[in-house]
Amino acid sequence: MRAILIDDEISNLENLRTLLEKHCPQVSIMAIAQNVSDAVNAIEKYSPHLVFLDIQMGEQTGFDVLKLLPTRNFEVIFVTAYDQYGIQAVKFAALDYLLKPIDIEELINAVNKAEHKLATQIQTSQLDFLLQQLKKPETNVSTIALQMQSEIRYVNLSEIIRCEADNTYTYFFLANCERILVSKSLKEYADLLRPNGFLRTHQSHLVNPKYVKSWLKEDGGILLLNTGEKIPVSKPNKETVKQALQQL
Repeated sequence: MRAILIDDEISNLENLRTLLEKHCPQVSIMAIAQNVSDAVNAIEKYSPHLVFLDIQMGEQTGFDVLKLLPTRNFEVIFVTAYDQYGIQAVKFAALDYLLKPIDIEELINAVNKAEHKLATQIQTSQLDFLLQQLKKPETNVSTIALQMQSEIRYVNLSEIIRCEADNTYTYFFLANCERILVSKSLKEYADLLRPNGFLRTHQSHLVNPKYVKSWLKEDGGILLLNTGEKIPVSKPNKETVKQALQQL
């Protein structure tokens, strides 16, 4: 895979180059860039399969690189020193990202996922979706990208009834009775969807309060949904869930 590394700090570029050369031999580094202009030129010149893109680059961002490109027919792995600026939008778009300092296993997994997507020619509009998300305040996000085995499904948050953990995977239960399996943990989605009102009722359950019908006073607390499903509320989450429901 042809790759370009983009970061405003040369030490980060050299570290990433070393890790890739040692642990990801399928990656051929075509160029490095330290600013938006050089990054755009390198992408247009080398037509990479994969771009490692720093999010915060001085007064500009990696998103500025994407905005300046007429076409974006490559995979992107975002790299950032902080789990803050822009990461929410990246997560909603189901795009891969790495936090600095880079974990070797996470790097290998991200590269393997990109290679799989390229090999199977899975066509998605994730980057276009990301750029649209960045135009909105985080609390106004209304759609999430769910990465399934063979496609990316874009789902309106209002259509999600609940989520349920299945080891390191998460099931999404939708209003149209569809069930979607995603290879990410429930914790990640609980953190992501909490600002949008979703309630973590239990270690294994995340609920959209829009579909809560009533609170049942049995087994310490159970939510009865409009669908007839009963969702347990764990003791540590009981008061938080009650207060949130009272404010609806």
